[in-house]
Amino acid sequence: MSVMTRRGWIAGAAASVFGQAHALFEEVPPAASGITWRHYNAMSAEHYLPEAIGPGCAFLDYDNDGWMDIYLVNSGPCDFYRPSKPPRNALYRNNRDGTFTDVTEKAGVAGGTFGMGVAVGDYDNDGWPDLFVTSFGRCILYRNNRDGTFTDVTRKAGLETPGWTTSAVWLDYDNDGRLDLFVCSFVAYGKDDRRSCGDNQLGKNYYCIPRFFKPTASFLYHNNGDGTFTAAGEGTDIAKAMGKGLGVVATDINNDGLMDLFVANDTVQNFLFANRGGDKTRPGKWKFEEIALPAEVAFSESGQPRSGMGVDAADVFGTGYQDLFVANVDQEMFSLYRNQKNETFRDVARAAGIAAPTRLLSGWGLKFFDYDNDGLVDLILANGHPDDMIESYSPAVKYKEPLLLFHQESGKLQNVSAEAGPAFRQSYAARGLAVGDFNNDGLLDVLVAMNGDAPLLLRNTAGAGNHWLGLKLEGTRCNRDAIGARIRWSAGGVVRSRLKNNGGSYLSSHDPREVLGMGKASKIDWVEVTWPKPGGKVQRVVGPPVDRYITIKEA
Repeated sequence: MSVMTRRGWIAGAAASVFGQAHALFEEVPPAASGITWRHYNAMSAEHYLPEAIGPGCAFLDYDNDGWMDIYLVNSGPCDFYRPSKPPRNALYRNNRDGTFTDVTEKAGVAGGTFGMGVAVGDYDNDGWPDLFVTSFGRCILYRNNRDGTFTDVTRKAGLETPGWTTSAVWLDYDNDGRLDLFVCSFVAYGKDDRRSCGDNQLGKNYYCIPRFFKPTASFLYHNNGDGTFTAAGEGTDIAKAMGKGLGVVATDINNDGLMDLFVANDTVQNFLFANRGGDKTRPGKWKFEEIALPAEVAFSESGQPRSGMGVDAADVFGTGYQDLFVANVDQEMFSLYRNQKNETFRDVARAAGIAAPTRLLSGWGLKFFDYDNDGLVDLILANGHPDDMIESYSPAVKYKEPLLLFHQESGKLQNVSAEAGPAFRQSYAARGLAVGDFNNDGLLDVLVAMNGDAPLLLRNTAGAGNHWLGLKLEGTRCNRDAIGARIRWSAGGVVRSRLKNNGGSYLSSHDPREVLGMGKASKIDWVEVTWPKPGGKVQRVVGPPVDRYITIKEA
């Protein structure tokens, strides 16, 4: 175990808490952060659907200095958008003082496609994070060169994924110690597939509802361990399930040590791909079973498909099993699915306090996280309607919508948005959302990507006074990112647990470190890590230091 003290600049955050008693998050404006980039959505009179869907964002430590950097995805040239000066993606290096420097050109990660989302993962197990960028058009795999630059290795790796891809997630589905890749595919949207939805009440084109377009199959790629990938979905339910995928999270719903996949689909049923291990009928192949319908996460309670966009998974209720969340469009309400421990779920959104506040909202990026380090799982939602003309013919629904913050209290999620800070009183065309501790004070901050606008960076000031322990897990036999690891910790007489999921939210990727909230407990008794296979061993650290980040390496 190695210890890295990363106290950042806590004094400013603490002062903010005392200055504004109820400001849980503070906006960091571009003048203070140095992040001057903005998203261009290529909005046109024709209203091509890709204009309304992006973008995503990510926290990552691309230079391995222990501080979270930021990656932002932009649109770009495609068959319907030919800008004279193409927009570009952006990589911002963390200057360790609350500011960032644009290093995109030097790093070689500007993109050049009509970008959608980003998934961060160390696919070659060299200890440096790599980037996979999804697009309307060509995807891009950027390999980290370990010198501040990246190389586009998409073709060499065999990841030239066709069509319109959205969210993606890295996971080791076969427990061979290497990260594989799942990529959501949205709708068929070639030149022959497009249609005008006709004139709305304003006499103008509007963004077509995805139900007008044909569904597609998502993609699963197996990591061969030599820098290349092989398409592995053929013959599985992943290839057979025709959907309109927007969000995905990799988690273990049944505690069998195999990572499953929950996919949010737009206007068709959601998918839950249960990982069944090696396929005995096809030696060398893997089996995924699509069980969303019997698991009761496919449709609404009335049996209707909804417009699933953002997703996440966490043990919300402390049962030791992963619960699921999916955000939908307005009037459909969002769903919080409680795990019944038998591969079925029950929608408890109403009882948990989620249904009413979200009824008129459309949700995209979201994340379960412990924002105040009290040890309980909270929730943040980024919202915005996909139709920029919705207010003209639906007075109760707005195009730009507020963020929502929920605090867990006795098993219920209380809407605390009114106390969350001025940023939560504004409205946005929000899409992707990522959480990460950019100033290393142990409080998870939030980055929100906006459609056609600048991103929003929120500094967390909520948990000052609560203690914490930050973990960077480093696999040696398992995948380097330790995705699928189980963490237990004891503090103040309470034992809590967490599964290291991956993906979730929408088009975005989060800080890979885990922050364990301790509340008012001044010491942590022990931390226990059960590493994913092929290692699979249990490793315990007794009496680690608190209020700092440590690295635990698989023994």
